[in-house]
Amino acid sequence: MKRQKSDYTIQAVSHALDLLEEFKAADSDELGVTELAKRLKLHKNNVFRLLATLEHHGYIEQNPVSGNYRLGIRALELGQTFIQQSGLVQTARPVLESLVGKTNETAYLAILRDSQMVYLDVVESSQVIRVVPRVGLRLPVHCTAVGKALLTYCTEEEMKRILPVASLTAYTPRTVIDRTALVEHLNKVRSDGYATDNEEYEEGVKCVAVPIFDYTRHPVGAITLSGPSSRMTDERILRELAPAALEAARQISHRLGYEKPAA
Repeated sequence: MKRQKSDYTIQAVSHALDLLEEFKAADSDELGVTELAKRLKLHKNNVFRLLATLEHHGYIEQNPVSGNYRLGIRALELGQTFIQQSGLVQTARPVLESLVGKTNETAYLAILRDSQMVYLDVVESSQVIRVVPRVGLRLPVHCTAVGKALLTYCTEEEMKRILPVASLTAYTPRTVIDRTALVEHLNKVRSDGYATDNEEYEEGVKCVAVPIFDYTRHPVGAITLSGPSSRMTDERILRELAPAALEAARQISHRLGYEKPAA
């Protein structure tokens, strides 16, 4: 008789996963050992050992002030990997195709990885003069539209990790290399809802980008329209391209389960 897969489950692993699930169901971001033991109906020593193991691997972290526990960065990274591998590209592709159909400019999907932007997908413009697409290309964050679109939503600690302490690299005469000036610029990006690259990374090329959010209301990537500066005028970006990119990002975010917070 064939055994059911449930017969092969490892109890300790099941308890660890149940523990992680409690943080999803909890009203608070943090839970203590006693509370977790009560919820899981396990001895406090067992819960402590589970927490220590998960903390060692980065899925749980302890608040040094309260002594309680919360989800660690590895839990977020795992969730983001799932979205990127099984949903983000597939979800964004038809929207990017529609966006290019409306604007006839090259559209990219990008994510933030290891302090750089990485292009995951591209839909190319049919224009004779266009930006050459390169999926997998890594770009700096401080002088690209996609980078600035995501930097806007980073915490101060994340900004310190992503941006070098030393002066930022200048790629063109238009690159903003002063950190204070960049932070001030990001305030405008947040207010506008989109970011632009005004020949800051490559001379003769302009871009407009908008972040994509998932069901947790966190940015998981960004879409951007890129083209020669002769076509990507400030007026066209304001009147046509930025609104089109904003609508495309809204559609992708909605498909990922994002709901805009109530005003």
